Amino acid sequence: MRFDARPLRLPLLPIMRMLTFAFCTFNRADRLPALVGAMRAQQCPMPFEILAVNNNSTDRTADALDALVRQGGAPLRWVNEPVQGIVAARNRAIAESLDSDILVFIDDDEMPLPGLLTAVTDAIVNEGAQCVGGRIDADLSGHVRPRWLDDELLGFYGAVNHGDKPFWIDSEDTPVWSGNVAYDMRLIRQDPALRFDRRYDRVGAGIGGGSDHMMLRALLERHVRIRYRPDMAILHAVDDWKLRRRYFLRLHYRAGMRHGQYELPDYPRRVSGVPPFLFVQFLKHCAKTLGIVLKRQPGLVRQAMNASFALGAVVGYRARDAQA
Repeated sequence: MRFDARPLRLPLLPIMRMLTFAFCTFNRADRLPALVGAMRAQQCPMPFEILAVNNNSTDRTADALDALVRQGGAPLRWVNEPVQGIVAARNRAIAESLDSDILVFIDDDEMPLPGLLTAVTDAIVNEGAQCVGGRIDADLSGHVRPRWLDDELLGFYGAVNHGDKPFWIDSEDTPVWSGNVAYDMRLIRQDPALRFDRRYDRVGAGIGGGSDHMMLRALLERHVRIRYRPDMAILHAVDDWKLRRRYFLRLHYRAGMRHGQYELPDYPRRVSGVPPFLFVQFLKHCAKTLGIVLKRQPGLVRQAMNASFALGAVVGYRARDAQA
């Protein structure tokens, strides 16, 4: 797809009417009272509502949301999205928020810190941002942190910390993720193609996805004005099952599959439907991983993740023929 190389320019916002503070949820009923309470506790210089997208939860999510609707504070409304998956749920939140001036996303396993909505509105209204993202801190409270879980790996829990000063984002090297992001909705209304990519979905309690990465790439290709604000901050709770090495291996295997299936070009030379260099990359990463094990060197998990990604790329590339 080709994009206009000129940056999108939007006129100054008129008097602000509404901000929508949205989250998508699946089977986390027990977390919702604290989450909605923290959302309602936010200070905001404009009126805001809370939008919950229930993605076919099978627990007491619907009852919990009905009870929260009746409580005081910022109004809460919720809808059920029948198509399973985070992409359908996030795109439903966009569709439900088209009449709002600003849409802010948070996830159902997160907690907004004070000042988030103030930072969002300042970035969009006063600084001219069309998209703004902030800090995400991995919350390991209540867990014993494994010795192998170094700070580099926290980024794979969605952690984002680009420093304590705001700046304009112009590359994928300093990403913002959809667990803590906001949009000037005029940008979304004028570009119907600017939605989360269904090819990079995460369904139910699955792992991986990548749709927020693809959204960031689409924004950068359109030269959207993206602002990083460190005072737009959330805590991201890490589940027990994500504190295991196999979580990181599965996460990278899934990412490799999507890379091989959707992102690599078509190569004319193939062996068993796969370019030979992908087999070579996989074998090299396996050899490096084995070397670390034998020499008892640090970095085993990170290198095993590389091998898992390379294997996923092989499997994903082979899947292209079945998809064609």
